[in-house]
Amino acid sequence: MSSENLTQSPEQPHHKPRVAVVFGGRSSEHAISVVTAGAVLRSIDRSKYEVLPIGITIDGRWALTADAPEQMAIADRRLPSVEDLAESEDGRVLLPVDPASREVVYTEPGAVPKALGDVDVVFPVLHGPYGEDGTLQGLLELSGIPYVGAGVLSSAVGQDKEYMKRIFTSFGLKVGPYLVIRPREWEHDEAGARRRIVDFAGEHGWPLFVKPARGGSSMGISKVEGLSDLDEAMEEARGHDPKILIEALVRGREIECGVLEFEDGPRASVPAEIPPVSSHDFYDFEAKYIDSATGIVPAPLTAEQTAQVRRLAVEAFEAASCEGLVRADFFLDEEGEFVINEINTLPGFTPISMYPRMWQESGIEYPELVDLLIQAALRRSTGLR
Repeated sequence: MSSENLTQSPEQPHHKPRVAVVFGGRSSEHAISVVTAGAVLRSIDRSKYEVLPIGITIDGRWALTADAPEQMAIADRRLPSVEDLAESEDGRVLLPVDPASREVVYTEPGAVPKALGDVDVVFPVLHGPYGEDGTLQGLLELSGIPYVGAGVLSSAVGQDKEYMKRIFTSFGLKVGPYLVIRPREWEHDEAGARRRIVDFAGEHGWPLFVKPARGGSSMGISKVEGLSDLDEAMEEARGHDPKILIEALVRGREIECGVLEFEDGPRASVPAEIPPVSSHDFYDFEAKYIDSATGIVPAPLTAEQTAQVRRLAVEAFEAASCEGLVRADFFLDEEGEFVINEINTLPGFTPISMYPRMWQESGIEYPELVDLLIQAALRRSTGLR
């Protein structure tokens, strides 16, 4: 297709909004992002939107990729990657840096740059650092391109579990006991950091959960039964993030709730419950994505508990100044209180993921959910809230 056919002038806007689905990225959640993008590409209404798939390789190259959802799934326990989908090993997609232009350009060595036309909205489906943490959102703000989901501040808060918990506490939401080990502390006073962890365990008991403070998809998380397991857990977590979060075990049921932005404000879905996974110590990456462990939707809660967790999910959404979508994760503890564990500003978004399943049970099918998110982003671009 020629650049003349792809490029649109401001006086002659697209007949249909063009959605750039951006996926992959430099984080350890690269493959899960590719899987999510495949589901989104499969579900976008092509009679309503034009679609431009853009993958970011693990080394950070923005690549034009095949629009091939069938190649973007986990198959025989093999994880997909952007490198497998890129149309060229050297081609690069360049976003505009001038808010007056939304034209995307494609370059290859030795070739004349090719205009791919304007982009009306970006649907980012990147998980983890360099995508879900506010960095991509900041780039899109500079470019003046509307995008689906949380803004810079709420994306950063949603990625950093320490500051997420601090914000929740300031808004009166109950969080579980936790301890933060910062990079400088572990590197320069490892013995002191260990003492703090041992004191924390003495106060709250074993097991503890050791996790990257800024990560997702349950990667890098270890359940530590005693001091002898600590070194390995710290090494595993630090492989994903130098700042470490230590959490006490909250005994109770795991409850999740989806929040979605409508024209009149955010609303919560029916909640779900994540039952214990007999083959895993906890709901880790293998359980979620490889073995496809699943939750119960709707959660078997009383009407009062259901109303309460839905209210708290919306409060968490508002506390972190979120937009678009959020999955809020709670524990229902042994005293019958909801303890918020975290929010995900870009939760797992494959059709079998908990967020879409909760909304399906609430009456919104996956393609409609994708459409509602795109429409919310387009509304924000015109100043309508």
